[in-house]
Amino acid sequence: MAAARRVHADGGCEERGPEGSCPAVPPGATIPRVKLLDTLVETFLQKLVAAGSYQRFSDCYKRLCQLQPDVTQRIHDKFVAQLQASVREEISEIKAEGNLEAVLDALDRIVEEGKDRTEPAWRPSGIPEADVRSVAVPYFLQQRDALQRRVRRQEAENRRLAEAVLAGRRQLEQLEQQAQARQQAWQALHREQKELLGVLGEPE
Repeated sequence: MAAARRVHADGGCEERGPEGSCPAVPPGATIPRVKLLDTLVETFLQKLVAAGSYQRFSDCYKRLCQLQPDVTQRIHDKFVAQLQASVREEISEIKAEGNLEAVLDALDRIVEEGKDRTEPAWRPSGIPEADVRSVAVPYFLQQRDALQRRVRRQEAENRRLAEAVLAGRRQLEQLEQQAQARQQAWQALHREQKELLGVLGEPE
């Protein structure tokens, strides 16, 4: 059975099911969806850390834990910290790529504006293809724009790397030219020395 859910004013929610529930709030209270998303992420991280507890971690490395319990504890703490940082970073990238904060704020505004409306809400047109297009096309256009931004960033990075490679090649060519010039100068000096010795009649 699906769990019952109530949105809280402080960013929590009441969700009754296998995982239990959080405290209730006055009826009708709402919170910004961005804050709710952040709360859900933090709740997920807490459950993730609980699932990867030190007890379970040490059970996998009993020998190391028995020999060096302090080292095992530090390894676990570092692993958990890096895991949390990685998840938060990934969520931040997803929020930035999808512009989620602006989208959720806009959704909150739409909901607030719709509370006072008396006209009927949107209903399907009866043409499934048109209804699907009306929802799917904006999403795919957004994904296309996100991919195009990634492509532009990658192309810029490729150009930067190509310029760095060309600069390295030019520097190498300059060094080769300098080496050749020095070699030619040395050879010319050596010839002049031989000619001078020949004129003076001295052995080389």
